[in-house]
Amino acid sequence: MSNDYQDFVGKIKRKTGIDLSLYKEAQMKRRLISLYEKKGYQSFSSFFDAMNRDTDLFAEFLDRMTINVSEFYRNAKRWEVLEKKILPNMVRDKRKLKVWSAACSTGEEPYTLAMILSSFYPLSQIHILATDIDDNVIQRAKIGFYNERAMQEVPPYIKEKYFTKEGMFYKVSDEIKRTVTFRKHNLLSDPFDQNFDLIVCRNVLIYFTEEAKHLLYQKFSKALTKTGIFFIGSTEQIFNPSTYGLETEDPFFYRKM
Repeated sequence: MSNDYQDFVGKIKRKTGIDLSLYKEAQMKRRLISLYEKKGYQSFSSFFDAMNRDTDLFAEFLDRMTINVSEFYRNAKRWEVLEKKILPNMVRDKRKLKVWSAACSTGEEPYTLAMILSSFYPLSQIHILATDIDDNVIQRAKIGFYNERAMQEVPPYIKEKYFTKEGMFYKVSDEIKRTVTFRKHNLLSDPFDQNFDLIVCRNVLIYFTEEAKHLLYQKFSKALTKTGIFFIGSTEQIFNPSTYGLETEDPFFYRKM
């Protein structure tokens, strides 16, 4: 690793908590050199100094280095079901909800949850646990910069209320950030917390084997409180929910029996 890049890796870790040394070096260097040369810089050192002065350039750097693809309100119709049909019944009985966004990637999902819950509760009463196995995406989520692609489904009033436009990018508000606690967690090997009213785990289970899915459905079901809701992705379906003590509330929403 060249000294210039090594110094850059150290500075980025101190600035953001993101450890670039965990990424494949050749691939990451190629991606970042392409970016800084396009912007007219000659070295990682000059590029870092420029990013410290220019938040838009810093956001573009974050966007270039990310690999995970996610977006706010992904499959918007499903989020509408959560807001209009599922949550009104839940909040009627609860002063506050215990909520978990599992495999949260770069934060779009838990922040979407917080924005939807803000229609029912003051932000000070919203507490969402968000977990992922990847330290780097967790650090990106905490920073909260997003490109236009991630914002396509965000309702205009939400965009205006909870985001600040910074050049080509959007930054999620600190008041929304404060509702979410991010934590590293391995779904397959780590224990689950208990008594969740709502667990969201979308577009992740498709990557697991049938045996792993069976184990995870059991763990998720046990982690729910009685009548709690498990919300999965639109490419996923539990064909035998009763095996796990669940029943279908709506397509892709399962209630603990």
